[in-house]
Amino acid sequence: MTVEFALCLLTLFFLAGIGLPVAYAILISAFVYLGVNGQGVGIAGKVLMDGLYQSFILLAVPLFIVAANIMNAGTISERLLQFCVAAVGRFRGGLGHVNIVASLIFSGMSGSAVADAAGIGKIIIGMMTRSGHYTRGYAAAITAASATIGPIIPPSIPMVLYALVSNTSIGFLFLGGIVPGLFMGAVLMLMNTILSTRRDFAIEQPVPLRDLPRHTANAFPALLMPAILLYGIYGGVTTPTEAAAVAAAYALLLASLFYRALSLRALYGILVESARSSAAVGLVIGGALILNYVVASENIPNIVAEALVGLDVSPLIFLLGVNVLFLLLGCVLDATTIILVIIPLFLPACRELGIDLVHFGVVAVVNCMIGLITPPYGILLFVINAVTQIPLREIIGEIWPFLGVLVLALAGLILLPDIVLWLPRMFGYPG
Repeated sequence: MTVEFALCLLTLFFLAGIGLPVAYAILISAFVYLGVNGQGVGIAGKVLMDGLYQSFILLAVPLFIVAANIMNAGTISERLLQFCVAAVGRFRGGLGHVNIVASLIFSGMSGSAVADAAGIGKIIIGMMTRSGHYTRGYAAAITAASATIGPIIPPSIPMVLYALVSNTSIGFLFLGGIVPGLFMGAVLMLMNTILSTRRDFAIEQPVPLRDLPRHTANAFPALLMPAILLYGIYGGVTTPTEAAAVAAAYALLLASLFYRALSLRALYGILVESARSSAAVGLVIGGALILNYVVASENIPNIVAEALVGLDVSPLIFLLGVNVLFLLLGCVLDATTIILVIIPLFLPACRELGIDLVHFGVVAVVNCMIGLITPPYGILLFVINAVTQIPLREIIGEIWPFLGVLVLALAGLILLPDIVLWLPRMFGYPG
């Protein structure tokens, strides 16, 4: 390790350790490297602009953020919840199942775990606590766990970022996330059933089956969004970025014209909040592009790849080891930082070991989403605490069973790559 790179890392860890936002810590540490190495700050500007101009796919990020915020602002979330209550609320632990199914459906619209937890999650937590059958901590914990599915089923902002750093097809990544997302929902529903039976949660008053068609009709336009997105991408009608624009436009039409639940004042607030969220992500992306230039200048990815190949590590052992590392990093880092800064270090090793990059990407994104509910950092735990005022102590006390089954699901995805690759191969993926 060179002195310049050592100073870069020390600066990064020191600034992050004293509480400076990670995006700023990355930028400053990269500038320290450039300065000590005798390179002008203008290099950073060139790297940043080249990275942005060559990454048309990045435009999908703010568009998906806008679509998610519009979905949360109108009555669309409530209509989806009414449909879910009518469909699965009749079973033991019914509102817990509603929570998970609602996240599965909403994940096909937002691509963001935070949007899922802060929007539809806040509503369902209120329903669960008002019913008197669930503790506040349980309602918050199952909401946080189910929100992790949001970025797995397409559209997915983290997968867009992974496609940026790995040059992998975003279409095949989206396809690869569908079955794992449904698998995660299934294991969470199984755990909810077990806990509901063990704790003898009361069964909700079932919605009559004759009312199910009416609730389905109310939610049907919103349920169409995932189908429109997938048809646009895989039917060759739109690129993923254009599909994100279609999603935002469709959400706007639904909320404003079809459901008539969105005023101009509310739309202005949505655009402002979306701009703030996009800027926050953009800062991390910008810092990561510059830091990745630093890492590439030091030839770190190739050194890591050669070291691992020299150790004669099998692909399975490599995948298990890297995922354990990602789980540990998820306790202290956010998903965006892991995807943009850490994952690129291991991509050359994946290529050397013959590991499929779509499989690796989906598994890595699932791992990062599990990190969102892993104490002590667990950003979803803090989001739900902020929007509901439920103490973190109560949420963390109930999160462990759901965290455990999600880790088991992750292990299944690692050991059985066909869970991820079956659907992409059906659409012509050669991997």
